Amino acid sequence: MNIKRIIVSLIAIIGLCSSSVAANSQKEDLTKYVNQWIGTGGHGHVFLGANVPFGLVQLGPTQYTHGWDWCSGYHISDSLIIGFGHMHLSGTGIGDLGDIALLPVGYVNQKDVRFDHQNEVVRPGYYSVKLNNPNVFVELTATKRVGMHRYTFGGDTESGLIALNLRQGIGWDNVKESRITQESPNTVTGYRRSHGWARDQIIYFVAEFSSPVTVQEQQGDTVTVFRIDDVSSPLLVKVALSPVSVENAKLNMKAELPDWHFNNTVATARQAWNDELSKIKVSTDDITKKRIFYTAMYHTMIAPSVFSDVNGDYRGADYKNHHGDFTNYTTFSLWDTYRAAHPLMTLIHPEKQRDIAETFINIYIQQGKLPVWHLMGNETDCMVGNPGIPVMADLVLKGFVSDKETAFEALRSSALCDDRGLNLLKEYGYLPFDKDSTYETVAKGLEYALADDGVAKVARLLGKQKDYKYFLNRSKSYKIYFDKKSGFMRGVGSDGKFREPFDSFNAVHRQDDYTEGNAWQYAWLVPHDVHGLVNLFGSEQRFIAKFDSLFVVTGNLGAEASPDISGLIGQYAHGNEPSHHILYMYNYVGQPYKAAPLLRKTMKELYFDDYDGLSGNEDVGQMSAWYILSSVGLYQVEPSGGKYIIGSPIFNEAAINVGNGKTFTVKAVNNSDKNIYIQSAKLNGKPYTKSYIMFNDIQKGGVLELTMGSTPSSWGTKKSDRP
Repeated sequence: MNIKRIIVSLIAIIGLCSSSVAANSQKEDLTKYVNQWIGTGGHGHVFLGANVPFGLVQLGPTQYTHGWDWCSGYHISDSLIIGFGHMHLSGTGIGDLGDIALLPVGYVNQKDVRFDHQNEVVRPGYYSVKLNNPNVFVELTATKRVGMHRYTFGGDTESGLIALNLRQGIGWDNVKESRITQESPNTVTGYRRSHGWARDQIIYFVAEFSSPVTVQEQQGDTVTVFRIDDVSSPLLVKVALSPVSVENAKLNMKAELPDWHFNNTVATARQAWNDELSKIKVSTDDITKKRIFYTAMYHTMIAPSVFSDVNGDYRGADYKNHHGDFTNYTTFSLWDTYRAAHPLMTLIHPEKQRDIAETFINIYIQQGKLPVWHLMGNETDCMVGNPGIPVMADLVLKGFVSDKETAFEALRSSALCDDRGLNLLKEYGYLPFDKDSTYETVAKGLEYALADDGVAKVARLLGKQKDYKYFLNRSKSYKIYFDKKSGFMRGVGSDGKFREPFDSFNAVHRQDDYTEGNAWQYAWLVPHDVHGLVNLFGSEQRFIAKFDSLFVVTGNLGAEASPDISGLIGQYAHGNEPSHHILYMYNYVGQPYKAAPLLRKTMKELYFDDYDGLSGNEDVGQMSAWYILSSVGLYQVEPSGGKYIIGSPIFNEAAINVGNGKTFTVKAVNNSDKNIYIQSAKLNGKPYTKSYIMFNDIQKGGVLELTMGSTPSSWGTKKSDRP
């Protein structure tokens, strides 16, 4: 390897970044706290590579798919790279994408390249690795729609070979149709159409090389190996993507990366990350906590991804090309992200919420319902319930939607569809397990109930009394699944009887009444009506007794349980999303002091500054969003409406930029690992006794001051102070 070339490149990058930091000396470089290795081991499934916040391009190494832990295309246990793909998912439970991959090779039929992890460098907006054979130093960076590569060939290399591979993908992905065209000595264009999790995905590209390339070998329309004759200086490659056309890919290139300044692009990407990371500034002497926090911030901003071109064109959910005056987004893991990731976005990314809402409304217009799990213009219908509804309703209720009537039409129509068991809900008022052949009826029913609550709230806002009463009644359908004798939500048949036999611990993945969980976890999935759930137990005391037992009881999940049931504290499963609101339910019964030690335990023991740093897969930002909100002491339990429950912040101070030049600061006075209990609170200098705060109060800016102590207190315990 030509070490001199590598050193010169690295010095250039370091010098440039130092200049950038010096120019912004008033701002702390928060990217230094981002540890992108967190979640690359265990079952984290996170993306590793170079990108910018919410960009279409996630440019990074792709490995062979060996199973579930390779959903993002990369796992720390592996040491082979099959390509540097421009599109990846982060934290999902299903693999897809990997599109438009480049790979330096030593010979035309080489399929993979070995590397050592000690030779990888990664930071926000930049990735590099030294390949063993061929002898090439690879560097990657990106803009929103363009990936940029720099390949420094070893001094022993006379000519270089670069494979452009449209065949390979991740997980379920399989190419259906593709085209590679060399338009000039330096320009290659084409497209890739694939079938996978996204049933009909198409991406167009233009690749520009800094030196002329010639075709060494063509393998149909899917793989072309190009030869570079002059490797005395690094080869630069720019690859712009578009979901619409090659012409639009060229427009994206011209708008975002018209020059060849790799180091400048790295610095610009780094600054973009700093701008977004600085939306919450935390104060602590614990650097590990700071690293976990800002890595979590990074993970929440990989998706949703921009899915429109610089001219406003995008590919819609009807597989047709459209033009809009908004930024269209994709990659919505809504069953996961409605719980914390979207409520977090409404706080720190208010400027993006109108575009998110417009994206949702257009998806509704194009496919007849709000998104369920949307990926690259495709409805995957993955996971249960109607998770687009609580997100859309929350945006309406928080004031981010101007056309509320169309938004309500989308909400109402989506709730009244006939697919995914909704026909049974309309007929019976619940989902009978003997009429639904797809199982998971309890999970579906509870998810539909909380979604219906969002529809009801918007109907009430708009004065639609008939709709309000109808959907409010449906939102109470969770009561039908509740077995007062056992204290669990159970499958109910068309005859009104509970399914027998019943085991509260045992779980059979996708073949029982629950989704990735058991009866213990699903007993509490009523975040929209916690007090209604409490009443089902007969008294607050009975509810609390059962609730307390959740965190200590143990039992056999069974050999066929979902691997998602992880991060267990008793039967509380933090590694999967249905549990994420549970700890905050203590505030609803006047016992926030019981939540405090459990919140601290979860943040300390289930989030690590290490490869296996997540207790479950990241789920497109949800696992990290829980940590961000919880660590600053706030969490939205009710999916629609904007009520944030106050927990136990781990930082001395967290300044949240809520937009419009306003900052909401949470101060924890006398905070420590022992002082975890709130003794008293002030909001803008005045005593504050409620154990929750509304979105509108946060949005105004101000200071919430919490005085912490080592023993439980009476703060937030009165009925008038409960959420």
